[in-house]
Amino acid sequence: MIRGFLALGAVLWAAEAAAVDCRDLVHEENRYTVCEVDAGTEDLRLFLNDAQGELLGQFSAVESELAGEGGRLAFAMNAGMYHDDRSPVGHYVENGAEVTRVIANPGPGNFGLLPNGVFCIRQGRADVIETLRYVEAQPECRFASQSGPMLVIDGELHPRFLPDSTSRYIRNGVGTSEDGQRVVFAISDDYVTFHEFGGLFRDVLKTPQALYFDGNISRLYAPQIDRSDVGFSLGPIVGVVEAAQ
Repeated sequence: MIRGFLALGAVLWAAEAAAVDCRDLVHEENRYTVCEVDAGTEDLRLFLNDAQGELLGQFSAVESELAGEGGRLAFAMNAGMYHDDRSPVGHYVENGAEVTRVIANPGPGNFGLLPNGVFCIRQGRADVIETLRYVEAQPECRFASQSGPMLVIDGELHPRFLPDSTSRYIRNGVGTSEDGQRVVFAISDDYVTFHEFGGLFRDVLKTPQALYFDGNISRLYAPQIDRSDVGFSLGPIVGVVEAAQ
């Protein structure tokens, strides 16, 4: 009987641990941390402001906000570029309400390096969608964050990425499977180029669509691997919510 209870406990622990699967890997001599989420079963959300409209900005602030509803973070990452006041640079939707509109025109900086894209969380799935396709399709996203550039588009690297680029930063982003069930978040632990980072999603993570979130300020919260990056306040944050134990 004791052995049966232990076996049941192991199964329950494994099911809980499977909410987010984080691991370290090396690709082309660069180190990365990768976290995979099943969008069909997990509670994936975006966070910007608290219930009073004040900027959250930190993983710890999101944790405090969730505690009031009996939840906690199983994973979190910065999820898009922002202005000095931490407001999103591009399109942003939270709980079905549009905070900022879609920006479909080219512009300065990485965000304006078209094609860029939108990370869209819907009922039972999540997708990276190139911006012009997003505008045409007008999907009903419960949460959405626009960023750029796209890293991978239909299985191909962004056409502007250079194999011999010398621009290297800590970078983070997200890729999605064709059916919208598999969501893969990655952050580099070494300074990498866009070409190297995009290659990770295309060649190793095998996501046909992938989007760059940001660089230099990139941070990760992954308690299952004892990681909680700290720093200046962030803008949009993506996280997986689970019930507090």
